[in-house]
Amino acid sequence: MQNNKFGQIPMVDLKEEAKLLRNPLLTELTEVLNSGGYILGEKGKKLEKVASSYLGTSYSLGVGNGTDALILALKALDIGPGDEVITTPFTFFATAEAIAQTGAKPVFVDIEETTYNIDPEKLEEKITHHTKAIMVVHLFGQAANMQEIKRIASDNNLYVIEDACQAFGTEYQGKKAGAIGDIGCFSFFPSKNFGAFGDGGLVTTNQKVWYEKINILRNHGSEQKYHHAAIGMNSRLDEFQAAILLTKFIYLDSYLHKRIEIARRYTHSFNNLFKTPTIPERRRHTFHQYCIELDKRDELAKELNNNGIASAIYYPIPLHLQKAFHYLDYQKGDFPIAEKAAQRILALPIFPTLSVEKQDYIISVVKKFAENNG
Repeated sequence: MQNNKFGQIPMVDLKEEAKLLRNPLLTELTEVLNSGGYILGEKGKKLEKVASSYLGTSYSLGVGNGTDALILALKALDIGPGDEVITTPFTFFATAEAIAQTGAKPVFVDIEETTYNIDPEKLEEKITHHTKAIMVVHLFGQAANMQEIKRIASDNNLYVIEDACQAFGTEYQGKKAGAIGDIGCFSFFPSKNFGAFGDGGLVTTNQKVWYEKINILRNHGSEQKYHHAAIGMNSRLDEFQAAILLTKFIYLDSYLHKRIEIARRYTHSFNNLFKTPTIPERRRHTFHQYCIELDKRDELAKELNNNGIASAIYYPIPLHLQKAFHYLDYQKGDFPIAEKAAQRILALPIFPTLSVEKQDYIISVVKKFAENNG
């Protein structure tokens, strides 16, 4: 690795964030310690209210992680064996894994070249009498085409579940992701735009009946201690993570703004060199990841590494080609746009504490590579 004055630049710098927020975090965490209550306590309740107010939903429920949020959403809608749920093959494994965990069948639809999100124009042809829902992913912090997806869902009497695990604060036509479909699901994994210091998740909805059902299901199917109305699961956001999130919430919008500003600088610098993120009108991309697309993706990744800059591939293998989903009988070539993106996409470092100086260094290395490999 060549020497540079910054040392290794990571994809996300959680140490710096923790350092900056150390004092308010310790204050919140000390309150939890002094309370003696660590599960389903006051911090969690406060976070749920804060999240609902911010997102514009009637109800929010803290859960164990983003995957559980997806599973609980499906269970609340009585989706299970014999049902089909349409989703994208170009996302993290948990999206389709959650569908399979309920016993339902994931049905994949190819993505848009521009946004990397599910393509509504290819959606209707996959609907059968077994289809119960569409699970939409707002990938990398970019909102999917919810207007068209909701129209299709309404015409076919389907539920819409938003996998907004990468999209806290993302907006579509003035509404926040997670507040547009029937149920929204979020992850608080540490590297997310709004992340805890461990696992955590959130489910949102405007329907009281689904809120009440998920509230019971997340706690072993129990509303009253030792009385179990359903087969549920143990998926509760603990008080320490809720306290951390309440502290970080104060800085959320300013941190999202910084991500957007970094993305704008990248795009301005790379616009004529590589394919850069496209943001359709009336959408707010919050850039959980900033991805470019190019033929010599692996060569650029190596060059970045040689210069002390991290990069990452999201995602190298589309879900329909994963070994775990061989039973669905998909073949290579079934979803060509997703497969093409998997071969060409590369994520660059982006996080709120990434200095302008480091941004400029990243930009210079990438531009130099482009000049030498034009």
